[in-house]
Amino acid sequence: MEPGITEPLVDLTIAVHSETRPVARAAASVLDHTKAAVRVNVVAHNIDPGIIRRNLGGYADDPRLRLLELRDGIPSPAGPMNHGFASSTAPFISVMGSDDELAPGAIDAWLALQRETGAEAVLARIRLADGRTDPYPPVRGGRRTRTLDPRLDRLAYRSAPLGLIDRQRFGGLRLSEGMPSGEDLTYSLTLWFTGRNLAYDLNGPAYIVNGDAGDRVTSAPRPLERDFAFLDELEGLPWFAAASRAERTAIVVKLVRIHVFDAILARARTREQLNANRGPLLSLVDRLEALAPGATALLSLADRATFDELRDPASTPESVASRLSARHAYLSIPTLLTRNPLRALHRQAPFRTLFAGYRIMRRRPA
Repeated sequence: MEPGITEPLVDLTIAVHSETRPVARAAASVLDHTKAAVRVNVVAHNIDPGIIRRNLGGYADDPRLRLLELRDGIPSPAGPMNHGFASSTAPFISVMGSDDELAPGAIDAWLALQRETGAEAVLARIRLADGRTDPYPPVRGGRRTRTLDPRLDRLAYRSAPLGLIDRQRFGGLRLSEGMPSGEDLTYSLTLWFTGRNLAYDLNGPAYIVNGDAGDRVTSAPRPLERDFAFLDELEGLPWFAAASRAERTAIVVKLVRIHVFDAILARARTREQLNANRGPLLSLVDRLEALAPGATALLSLADRATFDELRDPASTPESVASRLSARHAYLSIPTLLTRNPLRALHRQAPFRTLFAGYRIMRRRPA
């Protein structure tokens, strides 16, 4: 910490559930490269904390690091992250995956942007394992960084609450426990759709997602209803109930475009899977459309063709896979246009969304 400062400005929580996770690397990226007063809370989740202490090496004795323990028997990061939040006392909180790291000066840059803007949350720039910048969220023009609007800047596309969060405003907010996936969705949506003066450190040091973890908690296949259990919670949130149709549309289009198509890919690999999941998947699409009528009309021609294929009783895993593959030809007419040409330039339609994301990925921040 800086000389004379005893209390941290930022409490950052790292949950770790496996002895193979490179938690020392994660902790080092914060402790060795942050000028501001910071405290790292490493939560040993359903594992002997002694194992994690050994893995931390000399960082375990750093006064800026606390090793906490949580045994809840639940294979979800929500519990340990919430434990870290509850143990935090700093004005700002942050989270990090145990296999990820921060570029030098990231937290200092977030704090500087927060002081400048008064943001209740600062979104981090995410650097992917291939070195490119994560295109999500595809903010306006691929360059908006101040006074973000959750709808106009498509903030729903940022599912993970990576960056800086005002603890006074959101210290009582928690990830959804008991879910093996989607535990951060309602948390992040609440941040983006109720937070004020939101900012995006698009040009600053990145949050670095590494590709060397082989045991991520959310990687195992699950029943469809468990993957989308977060919808019950989302529908019950007062701010969502009061949200405008345009705001709901922004959320639902993202949920369909990102989560539903992933669910189809994972559940239509064999004829037996396809036959068992066809009805539930189509019911899920109907449920989301009911939350924001007209949202699916903003999907691309390729997206809609996938749904048509899924509805066809004669479709096969191969034909569905072919439709899913066509969605990734990003410069093709079927991925850029909507069925109704008048909707093609809607802010939530593919053309503007993909263009903004492309601009972000092509950036070369200093």
